[in-house]
Amino acid sequence: MINYISTRGAKVGEFSDALLEGLGEDGGLLVPEIYATVETSLLKKWSTLDYPDLATEVISCFASDFDKDQLSNICKDSYTTNNFGPGIVTIKNVKLSDAKTVYLLGLSNGPTLAFKDIAMQVLGNLFQNVLSEKGQKLNILGATSGDTGSAAEYAMREKKGISVFMLSPKGRMSEFQKSQMYSVYDENIHNLVVPGSFDTCQDLVKSVSNDLEFKQKFSIGSVNSINWGRISAQVVYYFFGYFRVLEREKKELMSPVTFVVPSGNFGNILSGFIAKSMGLPIKNLILATNENNVLDEFFKTGVYRVRSLDETFLTSSPSMDISKASNFERFIFDVTGRDCMQTKNLWDQLRDVGEFKIDSQVLKKIKKSSGVISGSSKHENRINMIKKVYNMNRLVVDPHTADGIFVASQNYDDSCPMVCLETALPTKFEETVNEALGFIPDRDESLQDIEKRQRKFVEIDSSIDALKRYIEIHAKPT
Repeated sequence: MINYISTRGAKVGEFSDALLEGLGEDGGLLVPEIYATVETSLLKKWSTLDYPDLATEVISCFASDFDKDQLSNICKDSYTTNNFGPGIVTIKNVKLSDAKTVYLLGLSNGPTLAFKDIAMQVLGNLFQNVLSEKGQKLNILGATSGDTGSAAEYAMREKKGISVFMLSPKGRMSEFQKSQMYSVYDENIHNLVVPGSFDTCQDLVKSVSNDLEFKQKFSIGSVNSINWGRISAQVVYYFFGYFRVLEREKKELMSPVTFVVPSGNFGNILSGFIAKSMGLPIKNLILATNENNVLDEFFKTGVYRVRSLDETFLTSSPSMDISKASNFERFIFDVTGRDCMQTKNLWDQLRDVGEFKIDSQVLKKIKKSSGVISGSSKHENRINMIKKVYNMNRLVVDPHTADGIFVASQNYDDSCPMVCLETALPTKFEETVNEALGFIPDRDESLQDIEKRQRKFVEIDSSIDALKRYIEIHAKPT
């Protein structure tokens, strides 16, 4: 049996409990008490599985309260060719020069053209299964910097007993992202536009979730990566990408691979760290940020300092315009010995003075044990990388993926394969791609006039009271 705890000490229960709980009652993030260890013999068995079957095996390592056949059905219903196309996740060679080649792990084949679909589709089905068994309803409260919102809404729109309240920052998403989200007209979907940044939205979500009486009264849950269900589903594609790269390279099992991950909220790269902790032979995890380089600064200096709204830049890779990475708490909890009190003290310090610092020797040990290397990219870098990738490969990448490939090129290591994680398709960020290449990437016919669709959203104040009032009026009765 796998039980869950909060990074700040609270006991939770099993996977299904963690799924519905979202955030711990003490304000901490939920994690398994222990990670499963994947031996070489099991890796060999998993290496030939298709994506739905591999997802079943990996997620079952975190979900001991789910029957394996039940979980298999959920994964097969989630990872269909109708939702994701053949193969679900794809892999391509990307040439950067005559001497440098990386792999691109295609994670954006889902219904909203972003990697968030991979976890969100299965999360929606997990929610529905648990709620049906328990006879409960759920009001999901989330925040988005652009892609999580639409992925959640597309995954939850037909789910019985679920309503979604999604906060998004006013004026900080691409037109395509806004159109994709705000054109969802289902009765159970509520788009709430808030002045401020993604961090403003996420702070509101956490504040409401920390009000235990309100949370219980309205059955508030989460789909952000503060929900462990998201993290567990994202672990899968690290295993899948690893196996596919070894096939391409004709390398033996247990050969090391490095993953390069564009990251704002730290959830995507945390999933890679979990895979490494389970025994997947990952040499390094290269974290790529944009101009909002809070995480890069930490791994270079040991200082974790959140930024104010005025210090949070509006960039051409907007989904990473984040200066307060929620999942970073899970990482620090793990790499500093799973000391709940220490983690709580660090985040209390972060709340009170806006930063904390890790000793240089401790930081050195953290980097060595985790394998995390960091770097950052600016507008000029991503524009030039979009050009380079297109000129050398006739492949168009989105600006966030370009950030990742740029940081990969700055940390290139020819001793083992490097795999860059795709974050979205370029269609979602046409303005930046057009600036780089002088043309707009092709769209699927179904998306041709998405910006012309009527939008449904409500603007609210960036206050806890305003958000609570809206939920009280519109929440699904529990």
